Amino acid sequence: MKINDSISRKIFINVNYAILISFALLCVLPVINIAAISFSATSAADAGEVSLLPKEFTLASYQYVFLNHDFMRAFFISLQRVFLGLVINMFLTILTAYPLSKKNKDLRLRTAYCWFFVVTMLFNGGLIPLYMLVTSLKMTNTIWALVLPSAVPVFNLILLINFFRQIPEEYAEAASVDGASHWIVLFKMFVPMSTPVLATLTLFVIVGHWNSWFDGIIFMSNVKKFPLQSYLQTVVINVSDASMLSIENLKDAGKISDKTIKAARVFLAALPVMFVYIPLQKYFVQGITLGGIKG
Repeated sequence: MKINDSISRKIFINVNYAILISFALLCVLPVINIAAISFSATSAADAGEVSLLPKEFTLASYQYVFLNHDFMRAFFISLQRVFLGLVINMFLTILTAYPLSKKNKDLRLRTAYCWFFVVTMLFNGGLIPLYMLVTSLKMTNTIWALVLPSAVPVFNLILLINFFRQIPEEYAEAASVDGASHWIVLFKMFVPMSTPVLATLTLFVIVGHWNSWFDGIIFMSNVKKFPLQSYLQTVVINVSDASMLSIENLKDAGKISDKTIKAARVFLAALPVMFVYIPLQKYFVQGITLGGIKG
């Protein structure tokens, strides 16, 4: 099929490129600006002279951040949360999606089970009942309060169900004839064939856990238990950081300020998600497209 190369189509394509590039710049430029501020000396940063390139380049702010025990403790708590959350979310989502992808003749009340999960997307119990539940289970101030309430992300579950339903039934039937159990069919056939959507869901889970901050504020009464985003929320909104009292111990203390330190913290907090997105982004569009189509 030959594509029409009319003037109107060329204008349409160019306008689309212009709009997409504009949105991309709106996302990227603030990150570059934050990075430039974090690498700049305090005089230029406080004067508002830093745009996209650092002025009076220095690593003093990062030296301070890495020496700050509160930041590093929160950073490792977030890493622990992402690891536990990823394992729990993906394992339970796969186990739930497999039977729900079957037809009604293979799983009685399948539709009722599906609606059981869908209703939770439309209605929820609210913050107070959730807090009461977490408290009654004695999970406050523990890592489990951050990962168990969202153990089965329903949106991810629906994407995976739809993807599993597109896999031909003949594969599972042939494996069953050869004596394969449902566990073997799931983990040796369905999971390897679902790489695009699983990579996409992995990205969703990692970003969701890494960026979540409100549950840390709610469920953690001890500041030392805060994940990174909750910790950043408390220090970024403050005019001054109390931990700056030890700043005179740094060799380049005159090159850093509250503004450059906050910029360094925010930039470091964004780096892990950037590194995760790069290897997984090639699966992103494919996973969403395939998982969003009902088989």
